[in-house]
Amino acid sequence: MSHAYPLARTVADALKAGAAAARTRAEAEALAGELKVESLHTEWLNLTEAEATAQMAANAGEGAHGFLQRYEDDKGAPVLAVTFWRLVEAAKPKKAARPAKPAKVEARPEAADHTDDLYFRSGRTRPPRRRRFVDPRQMDLFDKADS
Repeated sequence: MSHAYPLARTVADALKAGAAAARTRAEAEALAGELKVESLHTEWLNLTEAEATAQMAANAGEGAHGFLQRYEDDKGAPVLAVTFWRLVEAAKPKKAARPAKPAKVEARPEAADHTDDLYFRSGRTRPPRRRRFVDPRQMDLFDKADS
């Protein structure tokens, strides 16, 4: 059987009996009504042994199941992980932005050409790398072997 998580605003609401539960986000959004499903949220509760046992027994019935898990901290004290679909108020829709006015097009014939003298100045294009000069007489530096 798969897990079903309660829909709630807070962890206290998630632990209440009879909370609506959903397995998937789509189910949660359908059950949420006006509220928005923010995320599948997990909160950790540090409780005493008696409180942890009571919470586990109270949530063993119908409805949501598998959303409450019991762990222990480094000292052996019980820690409960409560996973639930967190609900938040739905954001108000923003007003639609006004459409931008089209820019005026100038009717001058030279307006179509966007190049100017700055485009052709040196520095716009990288000059070719200078090649290192190789002396053609390089091998003449050594004396001929005496024969």
